[in-house]
Amino acid sequence: MTGTATSVDAGTVLRDEVERALRDAGLAAVGVTSVEPFHDVRRALEQRRTDGLHAGMAFTFRDPRRSTEPGRLLRRASSIVVGALAYAEPLPDRPGGPAARVARYAWRDHYAALREALDQGAEVLRSRGHRAMVIADQNGLVDRAAAHRAGIGWWGRNANLLVPGAGSWFVLGSIVTDAELPHSSGPVEDGCRSCTRCIPACPTGAIVDDGVIDARRCLAWLVQDTGVFPRAHRVALGDRLYGCDDCQDACPPGRRTITDAVPVTLSAGPSEAWVDVVDLLDAPDEALLDRHGRWYIPRRQPRYLRRNALVVLGNIGDPSDPRVLAALDRHLDHDDALLRAHAVWACARLGLHDRVERARCDRAAVVRAEVAMSPAVARSAVAGGVAP
Repeated sequence: MTGTATSVDAGTVLRDEVERALRDAGLAAVGVTSVEPFHDVRRALEQRRTDGLHAGMAFTFRDPRRSTEPGRLLRRASSIVVGALAYAEPLPDRPGGPAARVARYAWRDHYAALREALDQGAEVLRSRGHRAMVIADQNGLVDRAAAHRAGIGWWGRNANLLVPGAGSWFVLGSIVTDAELPHSSGPVEDGCRSCTRCIPACPTGAIVDDGVIDARRCLAWLVQDTGVFPRAHRVALGDRLYGCDDCQDACPPGRRTITDAVPVTLSAGPSEAWVDVVDLLDAPDEALLDRHGRWYIPRRQPRYLRRNALVVLGNIGDPSDPRVLAALDRHLDHDDALLRAHAVWACARLGLHDRVERARCDRAAVVRAEVAMSPAVARSAVAGGVAP
């Protein structure tokens, strides 16, 4: 009995030391759980992939078994320490000119700060002779599932993890270790209850059931997907260049958190809530990767940032602004047919029909298809409707 009690006490002391290190490093919430497989999450991932709701997204959908069996990440793994880094900041005023919004999680390099904090907790474990692996924003672990089991928050209707009293303005990461640490009390009570505000707040109706997102409609995914931006959701994209915060903005605890938030200083780099669309379109590819390379850009090809920017320009651009016109003209003549096609749509959306006509005999079918649809796009723009 004495030996068992001593072992339990030693584990508790080590857990408390790790948690203290993580909180001292700036994490807002910490929990500990087991490395048992997340069988229910695996089934959900596989079902949503079967149903096509993942829209080709890889990440944890690529290999649901791997991403839901944390014990596979580290030999003789015993525990997962989960940490949450807060990133809530008030939205700065919109600057002048055609400015595109960025989702809050991408304003700064929050994941770099999160990994640095988790490393400090991992070093405590290593200094005691244990192995420890930091996992953050990687496809080897469904981080929300680990955070849920560790008692950090509950599954929200919008599929985000919600921290009690603070909402979902957190990035999550874990330390997988072979140390046997006492677990947290377990999942917290569902705090959504009867609230459904996030559902009508979604611009495209992507929240199709409690905790179920149809990625084929989710703007946060569509700006990261390859190919042509879906015509049905271009107007809904509005001024968003990267990510979408609407479901989080509508969440009552999240709204209170933003109202009370102070500027984040833990994460590195200046805040970038707005991006000048014309400056982005004018910049060389190398400059775009240097500035935005920490974002997920499909295949590391800046053409997809430019594609998004052209859709945004069609939604918010001033057709009498010489800078806007020059940017559109350059992209109507761009070597990349994908960009020419989206420039045609932007011109039609802004009522620049003469520029649309210039592309009628384009050599690329994707561009000619945009031209063929442009009368309907132009009418919907004038009427304030949604493009077909």
